[in-house]
Amino acid sequence: MVDRKAPLDILAVMAHPDDAELLCGGTLIKSSSRGKRVGVLDLTAGEMGSSGNAQIRAREADAAAGQMGLAMRMCAGLPDAALENDEESRLVVAAHLRALRPRVVITHWKSGRHRDHRIAAELVRDACFLSGLRKLDLPSEPFRPFKLVYATAFREDADPPDFVVDVTETMERKLDALARYASQFADATQAGEVFPSGDRPLLQQIRHKMAHYGSLIRVRYGEPFRVDEALEVDEIATLGVATF
Repeated sequence: MVDRKAPLDILAVMAHPDDAELLCGGTLIKSSSRGKRVGVLDLTAGEMGSSGNAQIRAREADAAAGQMGLAMRMCAGLPDAALENDEESRLVVAAHLRALRPRVVITHWKSGRHRDHRIAAELVRDACFLSGLRKLDLPSEPFRPFKLVYATAFREDADPPDFVVDVTETMERKLDALARYASQFADATQAGEVFPSGDRPLLQQIRHKMAHYGSLIRVRYGEPFRVDEALEVDEIATLGVATF
């Protein structure tokens, strides 16, 4: 699904179909439901996954995109389980950034169990910078996103989040979007960075983890993020999240 009538407010650039839903689905749904133009760029089709195939996963991704209210979803066509931060891949991602012109880009945390997740974080960061270079070997107009954000849900090696988005109002839609990936999650007890917890069903584990992140900001459900820069506070008297 593609709608390029206007620049995007938010673009999640993730290694595989379903990564955006797992890591920041509630946040994307929250923004789209408030009128923001939100999109997902899947770097690969997930063709190397143990279950399903590229065609099945593409249909599931389209169904999930409809559930999330996305303005667009595309696949960059890079190789699953073989992502590289090389010149060719950087140009592919930069071309999409120039076409979609997102203000905020969300991607994976800088480390991860799956090598594609680690490489994606590096690839996306480099492509965001390079896409603003006028002499880059692309015919499109230069563009550089304003903000790069890392989704850290389920990462045990990430420091405490720099901020958490309250996704209480969108948690059920996040789980509904994830349920569209029947080839990956039906009867599953783990997926991606979600490690098993006994025989607890995957969606139940996700709900419990989002509840933990929500507790950090004193709400029911939340999604955690990191950034490289200090965050600005306009008025300290209006700070949220109680200390006591």
